[in-house]
Amino acid sequence: MKKHQFETMTIHGGYRSNEFKGSLAPPIFQTSTFTFENAEQGERRFSGEEDGFIYSRLGNPTVASFEQRMAQLEQAEAALAFGSGMAAVSAILLSLTRAGDHILCSQGVYGCTFGLLKLMEEKYKITHDFSSMKSRDELLQAIRPETTCLYIETPINPTMQLVDLEMAADVGREKGIPVVVDNTFCSPYLQNPVALGCDIVVHSATKYISGHGDVIAGIAAGSKEMMAKIAQTTQKDIGGVLSPFDAWLLLRGLKTLAVRMDRHTENAEKLAAFLCDHVKVAQVYFPGNSKHPDYRIANKQMRKPGGLISFELKGDKRAAQAFMNELQLIQIAVSLGDAETLIQHPATMTHASVPPEDRVQMGISDSLLRLSVGLEAWEDLREDLENALAKI
Repeated sequence: MKKHQFETMTIHGGYRSNEFKGSLAPPIFQTSTFTFENAEQGERRFSGEEDGFIYSRLGNPTVASFEQRMAQLEQAEAALAFGSGMAAVSAILLSLTRAGDHILCSQGVYGCTFGLLKLMEEKYKITHDFSSMKSRDELLQAIRPETTCLYIETPINPTMQLVDLEMAADVGREKGIPVVVDNTFCSPYLQNPVALGCDIVVHSATKYISGHGDVIAGIAAGSKEMMAKIAQTTQKDIGGVLSPFDAWLLLRGLKTLAVRMDRHTENAEKLAAFLCDHVKVAQVYFPGNSKHPDYRIANKQMRKPGGLISFELKGDKRAAQAFMNELQLIQIAVSLGDAETLIQHPATMTHASVPPEDRVQMGISDSLLRLSVGLEAWEDLREDLENALAKI
């Protein structure tokens, strides 16, 4: 079958209407279980001798369409859908580790991922360390004999630091260690870790993939062999699967992913330039800024710099919170990738569970704010930021 361009695949990938009675939109298979023609067919399906649906925790046609589309968009062989981004992350990390293993992480991770790593260490003696992964030598030195996974966020939440994925993938291949990349901030439109040599890509599909702030979901993509192993173990037995209705909403959201990401990025570039020039802003972290320390990496592996901006105000936590409280159009909320522009304070919100000393190591100060730039007119967003800055 001919491989189409990204924008076409977001609309047509993983679905053939002639297989579903000509329905243009994928039907919602809102069923918990599926019937068999006879007992022998049931036996064949449970034994794996025959393909087919059994029970929606093990597979569902609507969910399968979403998985197939995401695999195509991430240039992976297969994908698995989950009930949340953290369900995807936990299934992947549990599948790649056992008691006594070690996970090497990028310098910062999402607060709940940090919490999961602590839980795995406390309960199962699966340890972890953080590395800036700035060079091949630094990465090699941080790997232990018991390291079984390299876990990377790039851009890192919320500091917007970047990791060279081709470099990390090369080290992972050399050491025989799977490389897992949280690609939530980029979406498959801006960055494709699997195409860069990494083994598994994960997303909180709640964010840009949905795009409308009305779904909680996760997705993982990689080789058929690895996805099948995860499907048959941690996904099946822990059970954090995606509902058919949420899969249908995600398929609908995906149709506009490319045009939304273009607008998110265009708005973010203009607002980042405004913030860089403002006297009350101490620092701006945005991959599209030529002064960003990882600007070269951004140009190498990201098609565009994305819609997330982090910035530090000249002041402390009270100044940051006072600024947020003065905003009128921009909403205070911890998600990202929605049509609405959202702002949050990582130290007291998404990364509040991270101990203060660890936050300092990650580069998360009390004056750091994360802005998820939406689809509004950028002039209105700039005015809202300007007015709030003038009042602090």
